[in-house]
Amino acid sequence: MLLQQIAMTVAAAVEHEEAAPLIAPPFVIGGVMFAILLALMFITLSYSNLGNRHTATEEHADPHRQHPNKHDRGQGH
Repeated sequence: MLLQQIAMTVAAAVEHEEAAPLIAPPFVIGGVMFAILLALMFITLSYSNLGNRHTATEEHADPHRQHPNKHDRGQGH
């Protein structure tokens, strides 16, 4: 039974059907996708400088916080 279903699926995939119509030629679709991804890359790169705005300060371990940092290696005691 399973082999028949697999054989029918393979036979259906082998049949050549007419391709669906595209809204533009393939190179236009590829160019638009490339432009969108390029714009997203520049947006992503524009955020890469956010870590350099201020000097890094060490976070103090506050034992009175509701959810204290358990990874302070005993410095909060």
